[in-house]
Amino acid sequence: MTFGEFGTVALVVYILVLTGIAEFARYRRRDHSEGDHFLAGRELGTLVLFLTLYATAYSGNSLLAYPGRAFSSGFSFIMSTGFMMSIIVVFHVLAPKLRPLAIRHRFVTPGDFVRHRFANETPRMRRALVLGVSILMAVALANFLLAQLKAMGHVASVVTDGAVPYPVGVVGLAIFILIYETRGGMRAVAWTDGVQGVLMFVGLGALLLWILRGAGGMEAVTQAVAQLRPEAVSIPDARTCTNWFSTIALLGLGSVVYPQAIQRIYAAKSGRSLANSFTLMSFMPLVTTLVVTLIGVAAIPILGDLTGHENDEVLPLLLANWAEGGGAGRLGAVVVFVGALAAIMSTADSCLLSLGSMLARDLIGNREGVEQGAERGKWMAAILLLSMIPLAFVEVSLWRLLELKMELLLQCVPTFLIAIHWWDQRADATLAGLIVGTTLSVGLTLADVARIGGVHAGIVALALNAAIVVTISKLRGPIPTAPVAAA
Repeated sequence: MTFGEFGTVALVVYILVLTGIAEFARYRRRDHSEGDHFLAGRELGTLVLFLTLYATAYSGNSLLAYPGRAFSSGFSFIMSTGFMMSIIVVFHVLAPKLRPLAIRHRFVTPGDFVRHRFANETPRMRRALVLGVSILMAVALANFLLAQLKAMGHVASVVTDGAVPYPVGVVGLAIFILIYETRGGMRAVAWTDGVQGVLMFVGLGALLLWILRGAGGMEAVTQAVAQLRPEAVSIPDARTCTNWFSTIALLGLGSVVYPQAIQRIYAAKSGRSLANSFTLMSFMPLVTTLVVTLIGVAAIPILGDLTGHENDEVLPLLLANWAEGGGAGRLGAVVVFVGALAAIMSTADSCLLSLGSMLARDLIGNREGVEQGAERGKWMAAILLLSMIPLAFVEVSLWRLLELKMELLLQCVPTFLIAIHWWDQRADATLAGLIVGTTLSVGLTLADVARIGGVHAGIVALALNAAIVVTISKLRGPIPTAPVAAA
């Protein structure tokens, strides 16, 4: 049995397993409300919540973009472990105050928090701010979904040895995700994430062991890399170090305002479950991000020179190389393949679920919390997913998609991280900062200015955004009535 045949069989079995989980989740639903469909009835315990956070956080970007970036940058990309750790740190700034409000007021989407937080502002200003935040988040999520579609196509094509071509992988797996997400909602997404998280963890560990064993250990890998590409083991310069800290801020702040991350705070069964899940997540960068970085560096002597968008295929190419040895190597490569695909699909289904809830509840304006809202969200998410498929054939690196998405999400940070701690913040100031920050970030991107002195354009835009929010709020003074959350 060839590697491609092994991969194809594994893919079919995996799809059948997920189908069964989705149907069981559909059977276990309590009602047809938005709270049940989009938040699993707010009953996610520690283990399931941890696994769904893990599987969602470590996505196609982690499994394809990170090894590709490490392959091109060398050991300097080891700081990516710090990037992911920063996310957990910032979560502790938001979650303890956000979850009690979410439970008390039955939030479903990020827009629900914005409506509540600025409830004493004028309806027009509040609605404008909700729309602004929701549009930015929806665009960022669409970007994220696009990255997952591209990643699914890459993995399915390379590891099944062309048995599943790139277009078929993109279209077929996208439709499958749509089916099980629509039928089972957040409950199906969370339960399948649990399976996907375990597969990803096991698969990455197996791949790293294979690489290090074949190369003779990390010391031998480092020597081989130094001979082929001395710059890959050189001490980073000041500009690279500046970019490190910029990326820590970019990912740490941007990831916390992911709609799917915010909704998992809402969906936790209890505050203790959420805290325990975050505790477990604190260790995951060491066993995931660090591992994929080492895999990318160790691939340099194995794969030689790759250019441009080929870097996104470092992991699939390694799997194909591993499988050539046959036997246990071939089986191990299939395990990693399923784990990588699992990570990608888990993030895609989370994006799709969050997009559906936001489109139906925040952008259209439905807040009934009944069956009509959930059904509307399903249909809108389906239309959006199908419209995104053609974009998966446009050539752009997964790492650049990640940066663009984060730079947009950053402009939502004052609306959440500042507003939840500072109750004198005004809606008009927040909207002004959002517009100016987004305009600057998009303008610099269109002008092909990705960084200024090593600092991401989105970070520069966020600094201006936050300054505007604070300055206008101070000048305007506190709102005349007491904040709603103070009661």
